[in-house]
Amino acid sequence: MKKLGIIIGLCALTAVTGCSKDMGKNDVYEESGNTINVNNKRHELYREGASKDIRNANNDYGFVRHQKSPLMNDNNTNDGYTALDREQVAHVISRLSANIPNVHDVATLVTDREVLVAYRTDSKDRNLTADQVKKTALSVVPRYYHAYVSDNKVHIQDIQNLANLDSLSGKSRDQVNYVIKQMKTSPQGTRLNDHEDENGLTKDDMNYNHQR
Repeated sequence: MKKLGIIIGLCALTAVTGCSKDMGKNDVYEESGNTINVNNKRHELYREGASKDIRNANNDYGFVRHQKSPLMNDNNTNDGYTALDREQVAHVISRLSANIPNVHDVATLVTDREVLVAYRTDSKDRNLTADQVKKTALSVVPRYYHAYVSDNKVHIQDIQNLANLDSLSGKSRDQVNYVIKQMKTSPQGTRLNDHEDENGLTKDDMNYNHQR
């Protein structure tokens, strides 16, 4: 009987150990480096044509907890900020902006520091609509970005033309600045706050742009 009891005890212990491993695999958090993510779907974000299971993830809250590395001079925690998928960001901004009342046919260009959004609208309050589109764009990009909007449908094609340029070329920067200047002839909405103008520029930004 003693031997039988020992054997049963060992089997039970093995079963418990196996269950704990499975629970670890199915834990609500997925750990990746110093980042803990609730959903294992990061690469599917905003992807059209995703499977039903991926699309159902929209029913969940989005949560990420990022922990600073305890090691001195460990810059791995900054890796998430070194690259921004500009095309995906532009996609999200265009989709969200198209949901704004009276806004149709939205084109968005995302550079390393600006968002250009041109759209077609039949709104009677152009400044209000411009304010809504601008703030929608700024809600998606990092806070240091500046946003320029235009309800002149000609600028939709201008933005599309910019998308074909080499972003590392000096000439492309000149063309971006030219389009921005033209877009600013359209309503830009209200000032963001006491320190930033309608496009999100501070005095320091203006001085920097003037010196370039």
